[in-house]
Amino acid sequence: MALELRAYLSYSRIDEPLQYWRSTSQFEVDFVVGSRLAIEVKGTNHVVDKHLKGLRALAEEDLVAQFCVVSLDTKKRITEDGIVIWPYQEFLRELWDDRVFRFDSGSGN
Repeated sequence: MALELRAYLSYSRIDEPLQYWRSTSQFEVDFVVGSRLAIEVKGTNHVVDKHLKGLRALAEEDLVAQFCVVSLDTKKRITEDGIVIWPYQEFLRELWDDRVFRFDSGSGN
């Protein structure tokens, strides 16, 4: 996933840093793309609340606009608090079709 994100940002000429986030209380998020998107990657076929702790901790910081989990789930869904859970194949397809990020310039959703 790291390589796909880095390649997408480079090929799309999106000048946003790709970073890792960890709170002082040890919550973690795998990827944060600028202030646009936080991505947690899980090797599970059913994301549940315990998998969302890092994203929810980051959301409390009010630093990032969108939050998602990329997993082995078979169907895309959205939690009550707006976290998108993407099947990894669909996430990659939507990423390369420029439909994952919402940028002010209109290049995405």
